[in-house]
Parts: sequence; C-alpha cells; structure tokens
Amino acid sequence: MKNLMIFAALMATAGSAMAMSEGEYVAKSADCAACHTAPDGKNLTGGVHFATPIGDVYSTNITPDIQHGIGNYRFEDFDKALRKGIAKDGHALYPAMPYTSYVKMSEKDMRALYDYLMKEVKPQPVANRDNNISWPLSIRWPMHVWNSVYLEDGEYIPQSEQSAQWNRGAYLVQGAGHCGACHTPRGWAQQEKAVDQQSPVYLSGGEVDGWSAPSLRELNISQEGLVTLLKTGRNAHDAVSGPMGDVITNSTQFMTDADLNSMAVYLLSLKAETPQKPAKPAVSTPAGQQTFMRYCSTCHGVNGEGKVFAIPALAGNLTVNAEDPQTLLRVILNGGQTPVTAEHMANTMPGYGWALSDQQAADLTNTLRASWGNHATEVTPGDVAKARKAGK
Repeated sequence: MKNLMIFAALMATAGSAMAMSEGEYVAKSADCAACHTAPDGKNLTGGVHFATPIGDVYSTNITPDIQHGIGNYRFEDFDKALRKGIAKDGHALYPAMPYTSYVKMSEKDMRALYDYLMKEVKPQPVANRDNNISWPLSIRWPMHVWNSVYLEDGEYIPQSEQSAQWNRGAYLVQGAGHCGACHTPRGWAQQEKAVDQQSPVYLSGGEVDGWSAPSLRELNISQEGLVTLLKTGRNAHDAVSGPMGDVITNSTQFMTDADLNSMAVYLLSLKAETPQKPAKPAVSTPAGQQTFMRYCSTCHGVNGEGKVFAIPALAGNLTVNAEDPQTLLRVILNGGQTPVTAEHMANTMPGYGWALSDQQAADLTNTLRASWGNHATEVTPGDVAKARKAGK
C-alpha cells in the first residue's frame, strides 16, 4: 500500500517535473529529502538517523521555520553551513552532512537552493532531535581541526581538456550528487580518501550502514543503460535495490536526460586499476547449485540470464561480483526492492534468511560468484552472519 501511495504521488507530479524551479531542481539533484525527511516525518523536517563511529546523529529541520529550522539564516549563513560545515551559531557540523562534496557547488546553485528552501518550502515547527554522542566525543571543536585537514576549498573547476558534457557530469557527481559519500572508501578519520578522478581510489567502492557500495570505475554498462538505470532503477539487464534505490526515488529520476547523460559520460570515463585475482576465489558447489535451483532459478534463469527489464541478470552483475559481498548477502537474506519511480512500480524479491543457514547462504553466494563468467572472492559463513546481524 505504501509503494502504491508513493507511485500515485509520483505520477501526479511527473507531468510537472520539468516545471520545477531552478532551486527545487538543485534540491532534487542534491537529494536533500533523503537525509532530511524521515520515513514518517514531514517534508524536510529532519530526524533521519545516521549511525556513526562516534554515536548516533540525527538530521535537522531545514524548512524555513524560525524556531526549529533555518528561517533566520541569511544566505551567507546557509552557504557557510553547506559549503564549509559551520552552522549559524558557529559550531562545526558532522560530515554526515556531505558539505565536503557540496563545497564544489557553485554560488549560483547555492542561491537557487536557498531561495527554494526559504520561499517554496512550507515552514514546519518540528523540533530537532538531539544527537546521541557521549562526552567527550560530543565536543565539537575538533571538527574545526578535521575541516582544516580534510575539507578542500573552492568550487568545481572545469577541466579544459575535457568536453562541456564531461565537466557537467563531473560537477554533478562530485558536488550535488555527492556520489563519493557512499562509493569512495574512507580513512581512519572517516574522511573520503579521494574527492575526484585524479585518484584511482575515488568511487572505487565503499560501505554505508552495513551495505557495500560498489566501485563505479570501469563500469561494464552502456551509456544508455546507465542513464536508464539512474532514471528508472532498472534497465534491460540490471536493477537497483538497497540505499541506492532511495537515491533514484528521491533524486535522479527527476533529473533531466541531459544531466543524466553527462553523469554517465563522466562515470564511464573512469578507469580502474588492474584488478588483482581474488586471494581465495569463490567456488561453485553442489550444495550451492541445489539451493540456487530451488530458490533462484525460476526468476533469474538457470543460466543467471534474468528477464529483460524485469529481473536482473546474475551473470556479470555488479553486486554479485563486488569485492565486498554485504549488499548481495543482505538481498539474499532480507530480500530487495527496486525503486518506486513515476515510470515503474517496485519489483520485490523475497528474502530467504528464514530458510537458509549461514553455511547454506555462503554456499549459494559462492556459487553465484563463481558461475556464468563471474569472478569474486570467497564468502564465508562468518560473512553471512555479519550481514544477517546488519539487516536486523
């Protein structure tokens, strides 16, 4: 029922998507709703939970409410918060808010976003929820030091040797889209290890909330296929589930085809380092093959070919072959759902955690990761137990 209501709402607004103000378009591109609208909360009133290494952080109300929101923010205050990580009262924000990416956004886009939030969003008197971080980790001043070390200053600078389309894609991916927040590995201080394509670490894969975000470098997909995936959550052979599904539902489905093509051009230009052979590659086993035939083959096909525009192929699948198997394991154990968009209702895959032991799930996963040309590292029952715990 919830998905039906979302679908109906999207259908009602689909026809006016191109009539969005410039600021609303920036808000969609930056996916503000994903972090500032709780599942059962009012629009942009915060309360979304983020589990961090230092404790629980909750997003804030960014409606123009004077008492609880940003109604008393001047543009300069707003810009400083989003591109410097410093709130109006001077305290440093936690980088759960991706100001390390937003710093690359232009002042023009920032002013459009500010005008949208102040003039088009309804003020909501919803109080902010206190973070749950124990002293002394709750002390904010060390974040100023963190910013001085890890926050790179300045708007995105176009690369003269690249096309306008490539530069537009780089601007969106690195800035408003903040793709690196999930898809780039983090260092010991929770900083993204790289912020642009100059480093092969950038967008080479990361982890967020117990989900593995795959590498976006050297993607085995066409430009058209990638654009369709970002627009609808599926294409002829692939489908999206997990946190990326929310990104498509709330953000990329509303972006213009021109911008999605620019992002695709940029992403498809990224080269990966020569992959090393898995230290211990997955091996298909009779037990895993039996489990596959029982639970998976009816929908995904006996050869892992899937069904065009309906069920993703397992052969060559990015999630199946990912170095970190956590997303694949969570889908097997808990099920998955494609994004709800104006073009599609969600497709749902049931979870089989109730039916499979850790050993059975590991055997199945290894069979998937070693069949139909797939090559990935071995998965252990311990990996399954970790994914099972993360999914609770």
